[in-house]
Amino acid sequence: MVVTKDTELPTFEELTVEEVPISTPGLRAAAHHFGKYCLDVNDEFMMCKQETKDPRKCINEGKAVTSCALEFFRKLKGNCFDEFQIYSNCIDKSSNRMDFEPCRKTQAVYDKCVFEKMGIERPEHGFFCKARVYTGNRPKPPVEEPQVFNDLPIGLKDFKEEERPPAKYGQRNWFIK
Repeated sequence: MVVTKDTELPTFEELTVEEVPISTPGLRAAAHHFGKYCLDVNDEFMMCKQETKDPRKCINEGKAVTSCALEFFRKLKGNCFDEFQIYSNCIDKSSNRMDFEPCRKTQAVYDKCVFEKMGIERPEHGFFCKARVYTGNRPKPPVEEPQVFNDLPIGLKDFKEEERPPAKYGQRNWFIK
């Protein structure tokens, strides 16, 4: 997005929200449960960004995602703080890439605590990659009409596939046929 002097930017007051005070190992440890806990709010934010193509219009949805994250980590701290600390510490100290594999035993204890006390089951592998039908109440964006250029340069014609002349050096679109 190009910004000019005519572009209206949000004020600092509009952009200021409480930050989520957690480190990378903590985010990695809680990522699966956090993603499932805030799934609807995050989908709403991502749909807004995709449809409007203007991040300024999605500030409220972004604030809702941050608020959901704060709520999740406060509940996590209240219910499973010790298990979470042990698991995130294991992720931090087990390898320089913060792998999950060396920490499966602590992960099992953490997952059990989160399931029993917060009711959030760890999603199966690939859960966030699966296609999901959007069920929010966001209105459909208007359909964008394709651009039509009427002033083509002389000698350049808008060919239909049947009218195209044969390729001069070999087959055209050989990978499609």
